[in-house]
Amino acid sequence: MLKKAMIMAAGVGSRLEPLSSIVPKPLVPLANVPAMDILIKHLSSFGIKDIIANTFYKAEDIIEHYNQNNLGMNIRFIQEKTLSGTAGGVKKCQFFFDKDEDFIVMSGDGLTDIDIKAAYEAHVKSNAIATVILKEIDYSEVNKYGIVVPNKNGLVQSFQEKPSLIEAKSNLANTGIYIFKYDIFNYIPENTFYDFAKNVFPSLINKNIKINTYIMEGYWSDIGSLSSYHQSNIDLLKHTLKNYKPEIITTKEGGIYTIGKINNCENNFLIEGACIIGNNCEIGRNTRIINSIIWDNVKISDNLIIENSIILSNTIIEKPVRYQIVKENELKEHTAVMA
Repeated sequence: MLKKAMIMAAGVGSRLEPLSSIVPKPLVPLANVPAMDILIKHLSSFGIKDIIANTFYKAEDIIEHYNQNNLGMNIRFIQEKTLSGTAGGVKKCQFFFDKDEDFIVMSGDGLTDIDIKAAYEAHVKSNAIATVILKEIDYSEVNKYGIVVPNKNGLVQSFQEKPSLIEAKSNLANTGIYIFKYDIFNYIPENTFYDFAKNVFPSLINKNIKINTYIMEGYWSDIGSLSSYHQSNIDLLKHTLKNYKPEIITTKEGGIYTIGKINNCENNFLIEGACIIGNNCEIGRNTRIINSIIWDNVKISDNLIIENSIILSNTIIEKPVRYQIVKENELKEHTAVMA
């Protein structure tokens, strides 16, 4: 099996604002657990214990978190002074990998229960320099993703970046999960902004070097937007993923929720829909929480309604909140996200 992995954790995450202004994307909580924690535990379940991650935005926060919580893994970091693209970031980690051994690259903000063993076996069988992991999506979603067009032999024929429904030649999304031979480093220049989909892979195709594809089964979400973040949390509450199933409480009203540690929530509050309550929270009497996500250290007064909203950490709520994101008591409308 694979022995080493790289996690791409450098991105700014502008589409996740204002969440990513508080924490870097890899540490954004999913059912009260940082996204990258879930990924690392998944890698560990397949025997991968050695991990390197590139960092840039809020790098100190990521490094400090894993210095305190290494999850039983050997985790190393590099800090980039400037962003260098997906391939450029991997190139900077070349020293970490062993010659003649394959390795896997995953995104630090991705949520998946992919069968890494099955994907690796397909990669070995193909004898390709790279295997791109794909996920079949609904055609109505193709304009949100990088789309890959395989040929009849399952090798990459072409790429389409967020095509319109009319232009899309496939509905297979690039998950950003790759398995590489060490030789891939021969095709990535040093100290250059370089991207796999835009630079490396087209160059390989022009040279008639094989790039394999593997269509994964199971769950995958890139958590790249507020709507996908909210949906990923709901999916976790519904135990959609095989590799991470938070403890769920079901209410008599038919709601489901998970709750963190050391909460002062003994009062009579109501949960409707799918909700998440973080650590060290206080929920007032007769407060209704509907389809909402509450981060850590939040205090909510009595007799309020929190509906279809995200409440970020260290916030005091004294007024009803509907279809909003609350950051440090600043309300930000996001009706289109969870309407």
